[in-house]
Amino acid sequence: MEKEYQFKLVEGQFAPSEAGKVLFSLINNKINYHNLEKFSNQIRFEEDSSHSKTRLETLSEASDYIKDLISEASLKNMELKIEGVIQIVLLPKSKTEVDV
Repeated sequence: MEKEYQFKLVEGQFAPSEAGKVLFSLINNKINYHNLEKFSNQIRFEEDSSHSKTRLETLSEASDYIKDLISEASLKNMELKIEGVIQIVLLPKSKTEVDV
């Protein structure tokens, strides 16, 4: 049985500098998480960290794109409207060999 929840984490219209603070705070926290996860998996468990590597690349690209948007908004004397909804779905745990 699936259960779904949604939360608005960010909602509003922001000056470019404020939008940058909000957005880069979120992105930088995700980048830090994946850097730590990648390091931990490699050092402690010698596990594949391809998921974290892919996420880091995606987040870095998003960061660059957001920098460009903020610069454009600044140059054109515009604000940025940000709506950030997080969706959480509770799912039954899938069976794995470890669970058996």
